Amino acid sequence: MAKENEIVITRILNAPRALVFEAFTKPEHLINWWGPRGFSNTFKEINIKPGGVWKFTMHGYGQDFPNKIVFKEIVKNELISYEHSGDDSPNDDSHFDASLIFEDAPGNKTKLTMSSVFKTKAARDLVVEKYGAIEGGNQTIDKLEEELAKMIAGNAFVITRTLNAPRELVWKVWTEPEHLAKWWGPVGFEICGVKVDLKPGGIFHYGMKAAKGQMMWGKFVYREIAKPERMIFVNGFADEKGNFIRHPMAPTWPLEVLNTLTFTEENGKTTLTMSGVPINASEEEIKMFKSGYASMQQGFAGTFTQLEDYLKNISK
Repeated sequence: MAKENEIVITRILNAPRALVFEAFTKPEHLINWWGPRGFSNTFKEINIKPGGVWKFTMHGYGQDFPNKIVFKEIVKNELISYEHSGDDSPNDDSHFDASLIFEDAPGNKTKLTMSSVFKTKAARDLVVEKYGAIEGGNQTIDKLEEELAKMIAGNAFVITRTLNAPRELVWKVWTEPEHLAKWWGPVGFEICGVKVDLKPGGIFHYGMKAAKGQMMWGKFVYREIAKPERMIFVNGFADEKGNFIRHPMAPTWPLEVLNTLTFTEENGKTTLTMSGVPINASEEEIKMFKSGYASMQQGFAGTFTQLEDYLKNISK
């Protein structure tokens, strides 16, 4: 049980302990996931060893937040402890001592326990209320899970298409149900029953009706919405009620695929880049996913062509 001046977050991660420890101790991984949603980092100095210092600036919501970590103890694959501070001023309310404990969990998974101990209960309550420390911590571990999925899967599935339309319009047709129903989905299917709740934790649930009348369902669960630049979501096949289910024709297909979709604009045109990796997947499911890259390229190419044609029509 957490003490009154402590924040404790525990998570079971679908990755072996050595890989989780690597994600915490290699800068090329840390830069991808450290910090809550909507934040990025500039690393100024990083030396992950007892007595080593990690200085970085966290950028988000138009502000820069200096951070300093001094590592106290590191036991490979077992423990990292450190002291965290912000601007080193006498009134620094972000000072705390932290420990990360890595333990084996059944199924070649890892139990991660993150503890942050503040000088007083008041200091702990302040960062919870002022900075949303608990929600931010959970968002950070969500991003760690995403990085681990990429590390496990290796090369992601990636598809890119440049569209002759401004980014604001492309974002609009990706996020509003009346537009999605007109172009989303495999070629030859009618999209129906579209429901969109565009927010982190919200869903896009839709039916896919084939020419002969067969019905299938799909679902997105949004993890990050950064209009109009990026969205991150988990998608997969679903039932009519919105529960994820197995691929109706490929039972070893991953239940969930983590996707990052970016929108960049140049000279009035928008380039879409979508990358995807299986999440919470077995080795067999990852292998199955990779074997489908060619067919996915063909399938998404058809979907993006439908998007292209739709944008032409609504731009007239």
